Amino acid sequence: MKEAIILAGGLGTRLYPLTLTVPKPMVPVAGQPFLEYLLRRLQGHGFNRVVLSVGYLGEQIEAYFGRQWRGLELLYTYEKSPLGTGGAIALAMSGIQSEHVLVLNGDTFCAVDWKLMFDFHTAKHADLSIALKPMQSFERYGNVKVLNDRVVSFEEKRCVISGQINTGVYILKKSLFNPFLMPEVFSFETDFLQCKLNEVLVCAFITEAYFIDIGVPEDYQRAQIELSEKV
Repeated sequence: MKEAIILAGGLGTRLYPLTLTVPKPMVPVAGQPFLEYLLRRLQGHGFNRVVLSVGYLGEQIEAYFGRQWRGLELLYTYEKSPLGTGGAIALAMSGIQSEHVLVLNGDTFCAVDWKLMFDFHTAKHADLSIALKPMQSFERYGNVKVLNDRVVSFEEKRCVISGQINTGVYILKKSLFNPFLMPEVFSFETDFLQCKLNEVLVCAFITEAYFIDIGVPEDYQRAQIELSEKV
């Protein structure tokens, strides 16, 4: 697995006014764009091609990183209008050449071991694998239920004493969407994951790795201190 997709097209409304002039993946964290932490880690783990799915202010991302960055080939797919996370992944698949691809969110960082996750994914013959992180006392994220390594349900956001959250790290087959007539605009989480659990093999890779979501101001501020130490 040498190719990745990064979803970098979000509006970042919860980080206003910072994201009024800067796309959310480019907000500065300890002196460098957040997206650079993701790309540096991909480059350091032997990836050679990354497709960046961009939309809002996406031209800033391409202007900053270009088409080659530290040995990574960077491709860009532009959403002319918001396609949802599923539509964005489907469009970005046009730049993927290999059978399996890593998919990351452009506003979260999870230090999961991608090689171990890929080995798990292939050993399970999964169509899709999700990195889940055990967490205590949370209400900002939905809880994911697992049975025998297979995801069996996604629960709505509520106060949970103990559970597992979706870190937004996926490994999926390039052909994942082929059997389905998905619309151009759809949510990967709601319209695909939740609706197709009985039709595709979705496996759960459990990780205790460091995780942070910069999409809200309090965690964005926490990232200023933590992230450079963790990468």
